[in-house]
Amino acid sequence: MSLPSSGSAEKRAEIAAPDLQNADATAELWPASSSPEAITSPATEAAIDRLVQAMTLEQKVGQLIQADISAIKPDDLVRYPLGSILAGGNSGPYGDERASAAQWSKLVTEFRAASRTSGAGIPILFGVDAVHGHSNLPGATIFPHNIGLGAARDPDLIQRIGQATAAEISGSGIEWTFAPTLAVPQDLRWGRSYEGYAADPALVALYAKAMTFGLQGSLSPDKPLDAERVAATAKHFLADGGTVDGRDQGDARIGEAELIAKHAQGYPAAINAGALTVMASFSSWNGTKHHGNKTLLTDVLKGRMGFAGLIVGDWNGHGQIPGCSATNCPQAINAGLDLFMAPDSWKGLFDSTLAAANDGRIPMARIDDAVRRNLRVKFKLGLMGAMPTQRGNTALVGAADHLALAREAVSKSLVLLKNEKSTLPIRNGARVLIAGSGADNMAMQAGGWTISWQGTDTKASDFPNGQTIGHAISQAVSARGGSAEIATDGRSAMRPDVAVIVIGEKPYAEFEGDVPDLAFRIKPEEEELIARLKSQGTKIVILFLSGRPMFAGKLINQADAFVAGWLPGTQALGVSDVLVAGAGNKPVRDFTGRLPFAWPADGRSPINKPLFAEGYGLSYAKAGRVRRVNEDPRVMLSMQAHETHYMVRGKSPAPWRLDIDGAVSVRAVDISAQEDARQFSWNREGMLSIYGPPVDLRQKLESGSALVLDWRVEQPANGALKLSLDEATLDIGRLADASPAGTILRTQIPLRCFAQAGAKLNAVGVPLRLAAPKGFVATLRNVRVEAAEGPASCPPKAE
Repeated sequence: MSLPSSGSAEKRAEIAAPDLQNADATAELWPASSSPEAITSPATEAAIDRLVQAMTLEQKVGQLIQADISAIKPDDLVRYPLGSILAGGNSGPYGDERASAAQWSKLVTEFRAASRTSGAGIPILFGVDAVHGHSNLPGATIFPHNIGLGAARDPDLIQRIGQATAAEISGSGIEWTFAPTLAVPQDLRWGRSYEGYAADPALVALYAKAMTFGLQGSLSPDKPLDAERVAATAKHFLADGGTVDGRDQGDARIGEAELIAKHAQGYPAAINAGALTVMASFSSWNGTKHHGNKTLLTDVLKGRMGFAGLIVGDWNGHGQIPGCSATNCPQAINAGLDLFMAPDSWKGLFDSTLAAANDGRIPMARIDDAVRRNLRVKFKLGLMGAMPTQRGNTALVGAADHLALAREAVSKSLVLLKNEKSTLPIRNGARVLIAGSGADNMAMQAGGWTISWQGTDTKASDFPNGQTIGHAISQAVSARGGSAEIATDGRSAMRPDVAVIVIGEKPYAEFEGDVPDLAFRIKPEEEELIARLKSQGTKIVILFLSGRPMFAGKLINQADAFVAGWLPGTQALGVSDVLVAGAGNKPVRDFTGRLPFAWPADGRSPINKPLFAEGYGLSYAKAGRVRRVNEDPRVMLSMQAHETHYMVRGKSPAPWRLDIDGAVSVRAVDISAQEDARQFSWNREGMLSIYGPPVDLRQKLESGSALVLDWRVEQPANGALKLSLDEATLDIGRLADASPAGTILRTQIPLRCFAQAGAKLNAVGVPLRLAAPKGFVATLRNVRVEAAEGPASCPPKAE
């Protein structure tokens, strides 16, 4: 899709020299589109008119707020007539993240019944993150993540996946998914890169249309969606994949022309296809948060693009707008947001939004428009009226045809980067070793957003209708007269003809997935395993599991065959269909996948000179030779970043470990994003510590760096508050009490203070120890050593 032409000299100049200070969109520059009239039929609008006229202000405000099931109960809707409920990535019915489809349906029914008997009697809208199948649900069909689907380059496949996913979501009684993601990642260090289909905006636009039709079907006036269809969400508006350095929730510092050409193309396609909802992005454009950018949400999305559905926020994202908090943000509604996603902040937000509506800070016309948009979606989903659409047919979950479709998708997603000596397909009768950390690891092959938010605890037992990669290959090899053994550590009495080494990234989702570079860091034991097998003359197949292309030059050189497997999901028979030969040593399926993003020649990002270009991919029918490639990552592979980062978004990254004694309890909480901090409560006198291999901080001392705590004191200490680095202990009580409780603090303590108190900075194994009395409560987000901001005095040495 091309940009509209302009005869204006000023506009041509902007394209040539983009204004990186401007965050006000010029609507006429953007592609035009329009929601289908089926969303706004005269009969629907008339019914909405009658409802809106009869609603109280409290009932209207309630329609604009969405709470998470972990923080609300159906009975709460009697006092707070909220319009929507969601289940976040770590939320399950009744506290069970492995709940069945029947339990999900029961919970939805309870909330729906409560909403119908309170307030205006308008049923709640229930949403869930079903981003690669109904991925919160054990036994569901889990498809490859979007990056793998981008490699397939098959819009028809995407539409069929959308329809199957919708059926399974409906099977658990739910009617709304927060998908598809239409990001066009530019810097693959971003931890959500695998949620993007491709680097090509045109392919993203094709997929946006296909997935929307798949999830929703074609819309008809005055007729609700079929019971096996659900509402789609085009997200995240806008340029979440274009932030500086690939930082999650960061800032896209680009001109408007680039914003349109690279990042906006999927939205008109989704809107024209009838997408009922759009989600605003956490991120910013040239310093302005999207949740508060009226020129984008109202002028462009609702105006130029003609979007008639509702705009939902992201997880407390409204709280990041300057002047807002998670519990108070009229600015977001005034900018064009129609539904706050306020998982745990909903109660305070309801009260503050009602006050802003009462005193005119939010105009009544804006309130009524937001209510109307929410009601349009509810009408289209068949939630309204005396005979609402019934969902909850649990037999749809994990249906056989859905599993077969996922198997097909896996096969089409694989990209062959190298195949020497006719190593693949694996011949009939071969002796095959399947090894590596991903050989029998459902979490690694399914990735994030599977069962839980980060996906780290996914087990093969969660998906009895699926297969791990090792078992799928073993089954196929045995069926063709060969022998196969799964040994993740490579220890085997077998002398294999071929070894399939399944390695790659550990599961992650947003926040946790951001990386400093694209260099893959192989485990030493896996590196030794490959070297040993090579020395024995075994053919090596590397099946690389990752949420992004990564630099793996040495592995590519060592491998006889190298396959980009992405994050294929649960149907690993799709892998064996391609890697293992069928009868007569003929391929069961050939490789058809092509790189959706360029593959890096080193560890630097963005990728300027790729090793393999976007669109590259070999096949059995079209072979190709790969010469020896560069093995120098051209980035620092030491623990440099970890030497100074002891807690990141509430977690201690390896090699650091968090240790709390029995006096301290901990829970995940939100500061500015979902579970981006940990709250520590002292039940009696005790301490928390971060420890790891000793690091040398003398250079940091010489450069004037400081230990910096990004934190919030919830309940002040009634006694001494002691902070230690190495063996030096300081009393930071005054620093902690410098601002009112609940205020986010940036507390910096120069390293010289610890050195003066006796710390040996040449070998620091405990960079943080915090001791406090009973009753102290603090929330920590980040702890690191970095350049000090301005002069700072030293706290007193603790007694």
